Amino acid sequence: MKDKTRIRKKFVIEGVIALFIAISPILFYGYKYLPVGAKTWTFLGIEFTDNGFDDDVSLAFYYYLNKLIPLLLLVIWFVTSKNWWYHAILIPIAMYSFQLYTVLNYSNSERIDENEILYVIAVTMVVIPVVYFIRVKLVDKHVHGIDLEAMDTELQILKEKEELRKEREKLEQRKKTASKKM
Repeated sequence: MKDKTRIRKKFVIEGVIALFIAISPILFYGYKYLPVGAKTWTFLGIEFTDNGFDDDVSLAFYYYLNKLIPLLLLVIWFVTSKNWWYHAILIPIAMYSFQLYTVLNYSNSERIDENEILYVIAVTMVVIPVVYFIRVKLVDKHVHGIDLEAMDTELQILKEKEELRKEREKLEQRKKTASKKM
């Protein structure tokens, strides 16, 4: 019974994700369906304003949707990816996140999509070494056949053998000294 509910829940989640991906082009161009030149727009009782974008709510939604939809698609890709390099997707996610933050906090004097690169560089400086480290580990293991855990266990076995050899030599020395005393 648990398996059926778990499978049903998985199908519902995957269906919602697939539906969102399928309608993402419509959502991306949703600003075209808004009234041009309007300062406000009311949808389901929620009033949206122009937020300083030249007294035009459709222009505000142009910027919102051009940042939000690719960001959500990248997050879906990051969460569902099974590739070893999926951490690299964090770089465009960070870029769109910083851009969306700038657009949502827009004032008339700001320029959009200019200074976010400085923040993205900081994220890139963290993500690239992580991705490279994962790549090196995978290349060593699968291409060169180097398994670090197997090497560690082999070294441990060699250490134990060396300790046993030294212990045997000590015992033989004691045996020789004991036989000389007799």
